[in-house]
Amino acid sequence: MLCFGDSNTYGHIPGTFDRYDYGVRWPGRLQSLLGTDFYVIEEGLNGRTTIYHDVNVSCRRAIDYITPCVRTHRPLDYVVIMLGTNDCKSFYGVSAVEIAKGVAQVVRVVKRETAQHPPVILVVAPVHLGGEIWKPENDPQFDEKSLAVSRKLAANYKLMAEAAGCLFLDAASVAEPSEKDLVHLDEKGHAAIAEAVAGIILAADKKRG
Repeated sequence: MLCFGDSNTYGHIPGTFDRYDYGVRWPGRLQSLLGTDFYVIEEGLNGRTTIYHDVNVSCRRAIDYITPCVRTHRPLDYVVIMLGTNDCKSFYGVSAVEIAKGVAQVVRVVKRETAQHPPVILVVAPVHLGGEIWKPENDPQFDEKSLAVSRKLAANYKLMAEAAGCLFLDAASVAEPSEKDLVHLDEKGHAAIAEAVAGIILAADKKRG
């Protein structure tokens, strides 16, 4: 199983430059919940976007990395994709619809590269940005529009996932960002997402037989 995402999959500790331990990060917790019948592969990167290029930091577009990533790890039974938070940054100026289309491009690549052994794909809409993210003392990369866009992601992701034949989870229905930086998950958030993903994967695995 491949878990592909940004800093909230990497396990960035809110308000620091550090990383949570493996057992705290949601992919690591997911591994514990699923047990030895599953092997969870972490592919989280700080600042990763769907298709948008960050002029300040290189190698952040998921669309550029997903092909070698999938080719490295296939065959895959499950792929979990949680992206979109960084696409909400004000300097990209894109809508929730456009971000969902970016995720759809990543999904299409996964399908193309796994055509001989198609995995179940779970699309996860990320947690919303915190309500005061736009204030100057918080992250300057996000503004009020960013907050509004983040709150519209789930509805658009759900439509996209249904059209693409993917499973869907709205992470904001089970978790929220830490109050420390209004972007990153705390330990409680990582645990909640791991539990929600595990429930969906186990149900899908039972259905597959």
